[in-house]
Amino acid sequence: MYAVIKTGGKQYKVAAGEKIKVEQIAADVGQEIVIDQVLAVGNGGELKVGTPLVAGATVKATVVSHGRHDKVRIFKMRRRKHYQKRQGHRQNYTELQIGSVNA
Repeated sequence: MYAVIKTGGKQYKVAAGEKIKVEQIAADVGQEIVIDQVLAVGNGGELKVGTPLVAGATVKATVVSHGRHDKVRIFKMRRRKHYQKRQGHRQNYTELQIGSVNA
């Protein structure tokens, strides 16, 4: 059984036992969270799509860790104008262990 969930403005396809990295969630390590924004639930050939959410569907997950992604380097330049700008960015993330998908 799998589900398509929405968190942090992005959508993820998850199944029980998977680990995913999502936008940072304010939760402690080891805490169990319930994600109720489920867009679709699938089981084999059967698929239930919500309008926009599937009623009563939840996904339980456990917070494994918090961290930061690799640095993304931003470089802007205008030719012949003596303009160069360098910048870096590291996005925070929360790693989740998916426990169960409840339709």
